[in-house]
Amino acid sequence: MKLVVRVKLLPTPVQAAALEATLTACNEAANWASTVAFEKSAWKNLALRPHTYQDVKARWGLGAQAAQHVIKKACDAYTTLRANLRAGRYGRPGSKRHTRASDKPIAFRPGAAQPYDDRMLSWQHETRTVSIWTTTGRMKNVPFIGQAGQLEVLARCRKGESDLIRQGGKWFLIATCEIDETDLNTHPVAFLGVDLGIVNIATTSDGTTHSGRRVNRKRANDRNLRTKLQEKGTKSAKRRAKKYAGREARRNKDINHKISKQVVVEAQRTGRGIALETLTGIRERARLRKPQRTTLHSWPFAQLGAFIAYKAKRAGVPVVYVDAAYTSQECSQCHHIERGNRPSQARFACRSCGFVDHADHNASHNIAHRGWMTWVRGAQSTAPALTLTA
Repeated sequence: MKLVVRVKLLPTPVQAAALEATLTACNEAANWASTVAFEKSAWKNLALRPHTYQDVKARWGLGAQAAQHVIKKACDAYTTLRANLRAGRYGRPGSKRHTRASDKPIAFRPGAAQPYDDRMLSWQHETRTVSIWTTTGRMKNVPFIGQAGQLEVLARCRKGESDLIRQGGKWFLIATCEIDETDLNTHPVAFLGVDLGIVNIATTSDGTTHSGRRVNRKRANDRNLRTKLQEKGTKSAKRRAKKYAGREARRNKDINHKISKQVVVEAQRTGRGIALETLTGIRERARLRKPQRTTLHSWPFAQLGAFIAYKAKRAGVPVVYVDAAYTSQECSQCHHIERGNRPSQARFACRSCGFVDHADHNASHNIAHRGWMTWVRGAQSTAPALTLTA
């Protein structure tokens, strides 16, 4: 399976200036190539290259490999755009959003990522430095840092291209690694159900609860601060608001990583699979008061589900996805479904058999039961192939 490892570069001011000039030149060339592709309807790499290759090299001083990557980047962007248009992600043909997306060339930001292959970038893992091509020549001994586990994976499993990117004034290399998978456990003894929510981010059928109260309070404070900064409207206020938004995203990602790791480790230790709710439409299904809607719409549920899926695949733990309809209203003991079984957010009390439990815990048992029945019927859905940042 593919895993993406991100390491931080520590260039000197002179090296950073060279990297910035390189990234700017590559993206300016990609913008020009994108315009040519749009005008000539040359969406494929081989079709676009005769119109752009020599000019990209001459006008922006790019090497042969860099020029090819610039052209390929423009073609890949159009491939993605056309796929999204066909899938209806920009609305119906003729709508304003569809027209805005399809009636002009794709544009790249000056700091957009630029791919590097092994002829443009070499890694020295012993000294933790890289040698990287720039428009001013080959730049050697640029140090990089990262977590020990990620660096080990990078040295052992890196394959394919790496992307150079600048984020928040810092430089990063994003490398693709090919990780060996553990053989899938085809005979799980049972399934661990995972119920996702707002008050409790995740509740398992074992009774483990990952509370979201402190997290939600912190997120509410961050949102209030960003709102005040946005209302102020000055450049420094907008800069601070963007900084706080990035901080919240990193915190959410870290929490999702920790939760997903605990869930997968427990399932692997006990020889079970993992049953997850189908996340599609989770925001439309939920009926919430207005203050809770922002919390729901801003929490990365799909990210948590994806983290569980790729960690499970790496550990050989089967994953099934079940319909989430009525899991919060169904009794996990007698399977009686009634809206009145849920008298409050936290309490479940079955009106048929009298069973009482925490609502999220009861729902996780229903998810586990549905996961087992799905597996028995042979409709199992193993974790999909994912490319995620470690």
